[in-house]
Amino acid sequence: MEKKYQTWFSKNLNREMNINIYGSDGVPLLVFPTQDAMSDNFENFGMIETVADYINCGKIQLFCVDTVDSESWSNVFGDKVWRANRQESYYNYIVEEVLPFIKVKNPTDNLPVIVGCSLGGLHGAILFFRRPEFFAGLISLSGIYDAKILFDGWSNPTLYDNSPIDFLANISPEHDYIKIYNSKKIYLCVGQGRWEDEGRWTTSIMRDIFHAKDIRAVTDFWGYDVDHDWYWWKKQLRYFLPNFLEGGV
Repeated sequence: MEKKYQTWFSKNLNREMNINIYGSDGVPLLVFPTQDAMSDNFENFGMIETVADYINCGKIQLFCVDTVDSESWSNVFGDKVWRANRQESYYNYIVEEVLPFIKVKNPTDNLPVIVGCSLGGLHGAILFFRRPEFFAGLISLSGIYDAKILFDGWSNPTLYDNSPIDFLANISPEHDYIKIYNSKKIYLCVGQGRWEDEGRWTTSIMRDIFHAKDIRAVTDFWGYDVDHDWYWWKKQLRYFLPNFLEGGV
């Protein structure tokens, strides 16, 4: 398997950021790690091995990014306005720096598919639902979609823009994005076992918003034995990923 490592100084974040690239061809996947983790997260927990056959045969190319979660979402004693602004800067980093990088490095003309587990699912939902024209779709596994949960119920206009259940609830049914959403493939999956309470609750809210706005997204609730855990995320990624690949598995 071809693996490359790229780093540069981000103008949006004023710090060095890293990307791990796995594969050399195929549908590009923009991968967000779990909370506080970095670009080696998927490799460290065996997710790269889980999809190695797709990588090796040139069906997918993964772009795994760093986060600044420890400064934004997890910085519970920090100033809330600063934390929200830090998350917005991270959003701008992905849009203005990472997406052009993927376009240059991926040899296909395919738009990226976003993949994220746990808090990575929130990152993915923020990006996809704010800028759906840039992506082919979304696979969010055990995500939470209410940013206020991580800010003790607090919000401001910047955090609102990073809270999918808030900004989607207020989107006009006539908004141009509705048609764009419905031209993509959207999968929100969550288990109903241990440590999935917030994910299950906010995924249910997202399901209701999708229904109210006529957004044709899939919200898939797996069984009561399905925990918030890598074991299940590996199974779920293998389950949903073929929907984005020519010829399936």
